[in-house]
Amino acid sequence: MTETENDLVLSRTYDAPRAAIWRCWTEPELLMQWFCPKPWFVSEARMDLRSGGEFFTRMNGPDGESFGNAGVFLEIVPGEKLVFTDAFTPGWRPSGRPFMCAEVVLKDAPGGKTDYLARAMHWSAEAKQEHEAMGFHDGWGKAGEQLEALAQSL
Repeated sequence: MTETENDLVLSRTYDAPRAAIWRCWTEPELLMQWFCPKPWFVSEARMDLRSGGEFFTRMNGPDGESFGNAGVFLEIVPGEKLVFTDAFTPGWRPSGRPFMCAEVVLKDAPGGKTDYLARAMHWSAEAKQEHEAMGFHDGWGKAGEQLEALAQSL
């Protein structure tokens, strides 16, 4: 997938092996430990790792906020790539308001590290701006640091 003006991108090299980063993305009990920047947390995660399979998280805030995020996987390349969207819910049912499609790409880097690319692709400039205003760069960056720390502990 190529970058467009409606994309937000996080690109890092993490000091953890690709297999550990993959596990953190694809095992619900691990995803729940890093997916939101603290003090936010994930209380529920469900994954059916196949095209059309469910990807669901419930994010909770420090003031009692609770947001369920339902979607489906579009593409899975084991150990290398995940693509998912909230445009559909399981059973290929259109969602009420599609917000983005996400792509996560992992590649081996020298020294047992992982090149990590996370791209949030939005349907409109307005959706991209909304995501930026919600704190995409800080939030996804902090969550990425939590991902790296968890992957290092595996």
